[in-house]
Amino acid sequence: MKRVVSVSLGSSSGDSSSTTTLLGEEFEISRIGTNGSMERYAELLRELDGNVDAIGLGGIDLYLAANNRKYVIRDAARLARNVKKTPVVDGSGIKNTLERDTIEWLQQEGIIDFSKKNVLVVAAVDRFGMGEVIGKLAKKVVYGDLMFAVGIPIPLRKWMTIRILGFLLLPLIIRLPFKWLYPTGKKQDTITPKYEKYYRWADIIAGDYKLIGRYLPTKESGALVGKTIITNTLTQKDIENLKERGVDTIITSTKDFGGRTFATNVVEGIIVTIAGKRPEDMKPEDYQEVLRRLDWKPTVRKLTAES
Repeated sequence: MKRVVSVSLGSSSGDSSSTTTLLGEEFEISRIGTNGSMERYAELLRELDGNVDAIGLGGIDLYLAANNRKYVIRDAARLARNVKKTPVVDGSGIKNTLERDTIEWLQQEGIIDFSKKNVLVVAAVDRFGMGEVIGKLAKKVVYGDLMFAVGIPIPLRKWMTIRILGFLLLPLIIRLPFKWLYPTGKKQDTITPKYEKYYRWADIIAGDYKLIGRYLPTKESGALVGKTIITNTLTQKDIENLKERGVDTIITSTKDFGGRTFATNVVEGIIVTIAGKRPEDMKPEDYQEVLRRLDWKPTVRKLTAES
């Protein structure tokens, strides 16, 4: 049996494990949260090294990609150095292939006509492929990078602005403590309503769910009624939170395993294991070839049709 384990800085309340068969090979897929503890995270990486087929860095990015360049996040690089044998992935290979393809697939299949939709992308530097394609297809876009990642209440409306900010700011951002940029530990379980104006304006909210869910408007506000969410990792609790707020449709670029969708780092771990390559040797076409063999398609779930 192949084993892919995601170690996350997030809450242990989201831990899960499931088995599935892919291309005739049995996989055990697990997620272990460390409640924000870097020390426990490093310890788990050392324990898993050499004992599993792939390790996913969850709740933290190793790379941020912008303008055809990769920027290495300092805190994540320190953690990754604890692994000497097992391939380590953070999902960045998937974000620039599968997530880009997901948006194009939704348009081509007639599921969403982005030319008629207002889209809120909560953080484009974390989802560069998705952000770029949405920028080309959507009626109007708000990029929430400054709001959702930095806390500065300024919406960005042009893709060129994201490219310029990526060039100017990413070399500085990657040196900051990661907990300043992204909710970790129990903070991932806390919802603090904020930026309701932009949730309400958007027909579609896209991006990392930990950022989307961090500031969800209340049920009483009605700001999410009829909306579509395009994201990645969703637990059953996340789905219930969206359902009770009136969200119409949730779309995930990653496969559903046992009632939840795992993060992009898990999917990348599965793909590099099937490909039999180290992550550093993988090219976009390698990811796309494995995804084609898996007949991988986005999951579209209509919440309003469920009882």
